[in-house]
Amino acid sequence: MKLEIEVVGKGKAVAVLDDRNPETAEGIYKSLPLEADATKWLEEVYFSMELKMDYENPSPQTEAGDLSYWPPGPAFCVFFGESQPVSDVNNFGKVTENLELFRKVQDGDKLIIRKL
Repeated sequence: MKLEIEVVGKGKAVAVLDDRNPETAEGIYKSLPLEADATKWLEEVYFSMELKMDYENPSPQTEAGDLSYWPPGPAFCVFFGESQPVSDVNNFGKVTENLELFRKVQDGDKLIIRKL
């Protein structure tokens, strides 16, 4: 399962969903398309979402490029650098093209996430 993440007016990135948290990945994929306003925190871009899921295989760590779901938010998160989540997340995918796009994101930028 592939996603396109568009930062309106700035570019597009591609991500692939993986099997680290398959129920989370499937839930997110089925909820697409999504539109939201971005929030940037350290080296993470995230947005609140209506989809509510529990922890599946929670992890306290992420790597650059990880797509993660944070159940307490609930929030969709893109980690693009060295920063780590404030608490456990369900990692469910990886940005495979244009990770550097997220360095350009500013609070309030419009994000559109679509199935590819």
